[in-house]
Amino acid sequence: MSTTDQTVRHGKETADKVDGVPTGEERVAIPGMSQEGEVLQQGRNQAGEPEIKHTKHGDISGVPDSSRAGRFTSYKVEEFPKLSSKLEDWRFTPIKRLKGLDEVELSGAAPAVEVVSGEGQVTVTTVGRDDARIGRAGIPEDRVSANAWSAFTEATVISVPANAEADQPLLVDINGSSMDPAAQHIVIETGANSSALVVLRHRGQAVLSQNIEFQVGEGSKLTVVSIQEWNDNSVHASAQQATIQRDGSLKHVLISLGGDLVRVTPSTRFAAQGGNVEMYGLTFVDEGQHLESRLFVDHSQPRCRSRVTYKSALQGENAHGVWVGDVLIRAEAEGTDTYELNRNLILNDGPRMDSVPNLEIETGLIAGAGHASTTGQLDDEHLYYLMSRGIPEEDARRLVVRGFLFEIIQQIGVESIEEQLRHSVEEELARHEN
Repeated sequence: MSTTDQTVRHGKETADKVDGVPTGEERVAIPGMSQEGEVLQQGRNQAGEPEIKHTKHGDISGVPDSSRAGRFTSYKVEEFPKLSSKLEDWRFTPIKRLKGLDEVELSGAAPAVEVVSGEGQVTVTTVGRDDARIGRAGIPEDRVSANAWSAFTEATVISVPANAEADQPLLVDINGSSMDPAAQHIVIETGANSSALVVLRHRGQAVLSQNIEFQVGEGSKLTVVSIQEWNDNSVHASAQQATIQRDGSLKHVLISLGGDLVRVTPSTRFAAQGGNVEMYGLTFVDEGQHLESRLFVDHSQPRCRSRVTYKSALQGENAHGVWVGDVLIRAEAEGTDTYELNRNLILNDGPRMDSVPNLEIETGLIAGAGHASTTGQLDDEHLYYLMSRGIPEEDARRLVVRGFLFEIIQQIGVESIEEQLRHSVEEELARHEN
């Protein structure tokens, strides 16, 4: 069992100062840290190593940045370095299996977007790349995303008007039918004080680089479920960027089950105080698959909250799962409350799981921050408990895995989708048992 667990948690203080740091109203200071965060030796990072920064014009080849705050962004592919395992963002990814999404012309037909149900107050339109709603949530942060930005000609925009409450979920099927490398762009926006649930189901076969934007309006509530159930030969790289306005709330649920290589990079940024994000993820990695999730929560505004819970199950030879969780609390983000959790279950010999939680704090005046990561096999005590009550070992193993994974599935809130995913997980387990 491999475990990493670090937590900082403090309740409100009655005094005006904590360890000599003024707190003021609803401000909490972490003992041992100043208002500017941990004081480091000049020219050194938190590990005591020489600090290395980006070079001019995004030339970052071979130069790791010590802070997520300095991550280079650009709409231009040529401003990013060629992909290499020496780059931090790509060190776990089998680059050859991307099938050229980082450099070839993405001229193939994008997967078809089909609304299955839930239209009404929610509108779905196709627009040109010059539409004013495109590009508000973020700028590409890697070469693959920038290539998709350069290549797409039209985008799908899903809009929820201000003050509207969608009475049923919007179910959208994204169906691939070609292995020609393609680009796709999707925007989901919510008006002020609205609420909606959107499910994106990726199916069929594709070699796809995709950018998805979530623009969460002031006081609105958006739940997005992104399901990847591609055919076994598919390649999918999806950059999903969210911006949350004042008192807005985003619930993001990521389910990755199918595909040869699936790499999803969800990012959340707060545009004003009072925002809230919950990010849930489930991956079931089978023999030969590479399923990767790299997320980022950027706390740049005061009094915002984030919670991250990702779980993976892995089985079969050369099954490879990757989870990287970056949380940045900037100096101005006083009152931040954040926690990220990653749990991974290895079902047999052969799989590999890389789990990297990162928490960067630039101010001590926060409500709380922490992260935890655990990777291990089935708990013998849990199995023994069930078997001692007459449950056969095979059934006991299934019960443990179900309980482990179904917690994420039940976050979706659409019973028909949840039931279908429970069935998919059962089929994955049956592959191992047979």
